[in-house]
Amino acid sequence: MSAMNDEKSEVSEAMPLDGEPAAAGPSLAGDEPETKAPLSAEQVEELKAKAARADEHWDRLLRTTADLENFKKRAARERLEAIRFANVSLLEKLLPALDNFDMALAAANNSEGTSVESLKTGITMIYNQLKNALVEAGLEEIDAAHQAFDPNLHEAVTQEQSAEIPEGHVLRQLRKGYKFRERLIRPASVVVARKPDT
Repeated sequence: MSAMNDEKSEVSEAMPLDGEPAAAGPSLAGDEPETKAPLSAEQVEELKAKAARADEHWDRLLRTTADLENFKKRAARERLEAIRFANVSLLEKLLPALDNFDMALAAANNSEGTSVESLKTGITMIYNQLKNALVEAGLEEIDAAHQAFDPNLHEAVTQEQSAEIPEGHVLRQLRKGYKFRERLIRPASVVVARKPDT
């Protein structure tokens, strides 16, 4: 029994009550902290030069980041402005046609010296002027007459029998179709030919 008590007292000495492990015995030779030699004057100067370069690079990074943020804001403003005023050049091309319509209407209202033929000539000129302005802006007319029916460009309204036009081709165009560059704006409304009943 006394041997057991002796073992308990040894354990309690090795393990304090707060649960912390007891301090180890004397430290081994390799455990002692190393003492570093003081830096030489050359090393201090080299560290100062490196710190100065690091400060310079940091300043350059901050300036570049600020320039990039300013560029992004300016580009966003310019993009919004370009979207907002994208149609200005087209409108400038359409204004002369509008002026000519005004003159034609004024001439039609003052019918004393105006003939139907001169009005027709004026309207034809305005039509050509308007069409040219739209073509310059990128509008392309779809010519569907007598072409093979293409559901990507044509909208079939009905079919009619025809001996002259091959089956599946456009017999007649009812309304013109238009593309803006490669994008279809409106398909051409067409009548498609089919074989006559026998």
